Amino acid sequence: MTQDDRFVIHLDEQTSLTCSKDKTLLESLEAQQVDVHYHCREGFCGACRTKLLEGEVEYVTDPLAFIDDDEILPCCCVPVSDLKIRLA
Repeated sequence: MTQDDRFVIHLDEQTSLTCSKDKTLLESLEAQQVDVHYHCREGFCGACRTKLLEGEVEYVTDPLAFIDDDEILPCCCVPVSDLKIRLA
């Protein structure tokens, strides 16, 4: 994996982690022991709805759950840039 395949995810002012684009954002967060509320893992339920403060994601599965313009579903997206997010 090259440096171009990795992105920094900022959770708050003190916490950041590295995420790769070969896993969903939820999988990457879980791999680093970040607790994220979820149910379906496929974009149906919206339980993992997360505020996207900065950055850009790409969906590997089109989300069916309702999300606002400033929200993402970590269960079915991958980062395409460094991100700043706010978990519930």
